[in-house]
Amino acid sequence: MHEETKGDPAALAERNACRKAAAVPGSFVLGADTIVSVGGRPLGKPADEAQAREFLRLLAGRTHEVVGGIAIARDGRLTAAVETTQVRFRAIGPELLDWYVRTGEWRGRAGGYAIQGAGAALVTRVEGDYLNVVGLPLTRLLQLCPELLPGA
Repeated sequence: MHEETKGDPAALAERNACRKAAAVPGSFVLGADTIVSVGGRPLGKPADEAQAREFLRLLAGRTHEVVGGIAIARDGRLTAAVETTQVRFRAIGPELLDWYVRTGEWRGRAGGYAIQGAGAALVTRVEGDYLNVVGLPLTRLLQLCPELLPGA
């Protein structure tokens, strides 16, 4: 499925999550999407190593937003929500940039990094839901579907 990559980051994340949830048949389907945004500019998944370097340079030494959209399709209804987390990157010199790009971890990752892996070395601060940065805003999901909690 083609993900939208241009426009308001929160609207993009929600639309992409809704499209994913609606595309799969079933009585309960979860769709999720993550958008990394710096200065209001959405950064998708880097197409190649050069773009990964470009994205990481843009994020270096700055705070950016990670916007997670989730959508639940159940019983013919679609419910959606968005979670935003602020992430601050350290300054990234040439050696750190080369090391991270060599890991290959940037492939298939919004903004070109994965906080739960080697990308943690790039981060100095997270304000908000860490799991949203990983890829699924669990707290927001449980607010939408409290029945997912054990014993609920």
